Amino acid sequence: MNRISQRRGYLMRRGLWYSLALCLLILLIGGVGFWALEPGIESLQEGLWLAFTTAATVGYGDVVPKTPFGRAFAVLVVLLGLAVLSLVTASLAALFVERDVEAEERQIERDLMREIRALREQVSALEQSLQDNDETSSHPKRSNG
Repeated sequence: MNRISQRRGYLMRRGLWYSLALCLLILLIGGVGFWALEPGIESLQEGLWLAFTTAATVGYGDVVPKTPFGRAFAVLVVLLGLAVLSLVTASLAALFVERDVEAEERQIERDLMREIRALREQVSALEQSLQDNDETSSHPKRSNG
């Protein structure tokens, strides 16, 4: 059971890393895209900043896309950014919830094992009672007559 929990935790952490890597990739592509499409963006750093503020839907207004292609690209970056940031948030939430769920599952398993032991004891007692009844009924009592 413990190994299964470790694997699940590993997959969740790995999923989180994939989501973060995808987020960084989208921001990098967005930064390069804005740098290439927008004449007002003079450095990759400004393009990355615009990609971040666009993907996070913060929109400070210090740098904005002005060309139609830049605005269309911004829509794409917003949609991708929302999707990927949602994945990252869900992965983080799953990491926090996983511990509580595992503890609850362990408690349920302990309770079930306790119930199974009690049932086995009851079955054994019933079997013993049946054997005792069979023995007393199969040996007739002798009379002192």
